[in-house]
Amino acid sequence: MPQFLVAVHHPDNYVPSAEDKSMIEDIHALNRDMIAAGVRVLACGLSPAGNAKTLRAQTDGGVLITDGPYLETKEHIGGFWILETADLDQALPWAQKAVVACRAPVEVRAMLFKPAPKEA
Repeated sequence: MPQFLVAVHHPDNYVPSAEDKSMIEDIHALNRDMIAAGVRVLACGLSPAGNAKTLRAQTDGGVLITDGPYLETKEHIGGFWILETADLDQALPWAQKAVVACRAPVEVRAMLFKPAPKEA
């Protein structure tokens, strides 16, 4: 069955401690609903983008490690779910619930498997 990444976007200056009890409970309720529906494969939050390390291949064969995220943007992924649904149309309603629970924009993308997993 296809899997979809539902990624929550936070602004660069996002402070996780600003999440109130209501928001946290909304996210927990969404997780419980996803589990009950059998669509949630994985869910987690991420540390702030400023804590990221970026690794780049160098022409000499080495790897350069730098502080910070790979891209220079004003938003970064703050957390995500991996959902397993029949298709994108079934993943989108969960993403809509994530927008409401997280009070932030989300992005939905199909996960690609090469080679594709064998059907059960």
